[in-house]
Amino acid sequence: MKILLTGCNGMLGSSLSEKLSSTNHTTWATGKTTCRLPSSLFHDHFIYHSLDITNSEKTSELITLLKPDLIIHAAAITQVDDCEQNKSFCYSVNVGATKHLIAAAKEVNASFCLISTDFVFSGKEGPYSENDLTDPVNYYGETKVLAEQLVMSSGLNWSIVRTILLYGKADPCKRSNFIYWVKNNLEAGVKIKVVNDQIRTPTFIPDLVEGICLIAEKGAKGIFHISGNDIMTPYQMALEVADYLKLDKNLLEPVDASTFTQIGKRPQKTGFKIEKAVRELGYHPTSFKNALSLIF
Repeated sequence: MKILLTGCNGMLGSSLSEKLSSTNHTTWATGKTTCRLPSSLFHDHFIYHSLDITNSEKTSELITLLKPDLIIHAAAITQVDDCEQNKSFCYSVNVGATKHLIAAAKEVNASFCLISTDFVFSGKEGPYSENDLTDPVNYYGETKVLAEQLVMSSGLNWSIVRTILLYGKADPCKRSNFIYWVKNNLEAGVKIKVVNDQIRTPTFIPDLVEGICLIAEKGAKGIFHISGNDIMTPYQMALEVADYLKLDKNLLEPVDASTFTQIGKRPQKTGFKIEKAVRELGYHPTSFKNALSLIF
């Protein structure tokens, strides 16, 4: 299979790149900026191309040239507050670029896999199944709903992978994530406030990569919720990290989200029901406790 991946420099994209580099597929990893992936990933069947996906002409040119069988669209502006403050830029990446990629995919009859988010939901009635109605509470979520609608109405063979609160080892691009923020602060003896009134089902990044690859291999279609099975607040996650690493959990202060001044509203209770992915893909997530043993 020939695969084009967007957002290869991101937290998910870099881990997906590691996985795809080790397969027999031909993969073109793309990013807007200089490639930050390790040189060890590159070979005849894993190649980097610089691509600004907000440029419709350049996007069409590259995809028409490469003729991928599958486009995995992992690039996005995901920082909620940034999206609220710069809506036009957020729209151009999360919606406009999706439109360009879909148009190019139609030219070469490529399948399309969009990576989406739990933030398409209101957070009033989680955990959510794939059939629940979307109702975002921030602009980031609004743009992802619009991107999903573009994909679903495209006429392509499509899949949408919604995921939630990613964590794992520092990725190949050396990006950090929540559990490292907890670890680093506790190791430094810094007291930190951690939200305890937002509920999620955190996703171990290798599990998400595996779920996406299962969809690609099986040619699965439709919406899939890919996350962990543990229903947790960020504070509960932080406690688990402290316990596992034998760090001082007295430095952790549970607080309500209202403690923080945030421009964009966050949904209070999301989390996913993942029975469809288990049944149709053979997806089996790693427990949070077991994931910590794999990370540290």
